[in-house]
Amino acid sequence: MGASGSGTTTLARALADHWAVPHADADDYFWTPSIPPYVTKRPQSARLTLMREVFVPREAWVLSGSMLGWGEAIVADCDAVVFLTLDQTERLRRLEAREAQRRSGEAIDEAAWGAFMAWASSYDDPEFTGRSRAGHEAWLAQLEQPVLRLDSSRSPAELRDAVLTWEP
Repeated sequence: MGASGSGTTTLARALADHWAVPHADADDYFWTPSIPPYVTKRPQSARLTLMREVFVPREAWVLSGSMLGWGEAIVADCDAVVFLTLDQTERLRRLEAREAQRRSGEAIDEAAWGAFMAWASSYDDPEFTGRSRAGHEAWLAQLEQPVLRLDSSRSPAELRDAVLTWEP
């Protein structure tokens, strides 16, 4: 888990590939599929039900994304949590690059993109009441699982190897 643009999905996919297990991303359960994406939230009970049907019963899996405030019942089934941090300037640069790649040749909804970037920019603001570093830190402090903290300025391979060699 970590801020948008910190590399949580990239790391989770690398770990899932290494272990040959499924990868799930919280956004795929939080939002209903739509065009454009990320417009309509799925009801919390439906998210949890879907997650319990699709991947939780499997022997092993890797989950990426933030579940703060709605997915604690799923997180309870996790063995450990990896928290990625990244300098805000680099994180926002990654988000810009990701969006440019996703939307290559397509029109972009400038208002929606602007609102998303304003939200993403607020992550490190301790006064921000949305998904934030302060909220994640408070949530992590309450977990029973071990937490590995990594600076995601490192390459995906280095991050993967740090997780694989970690001894909680």
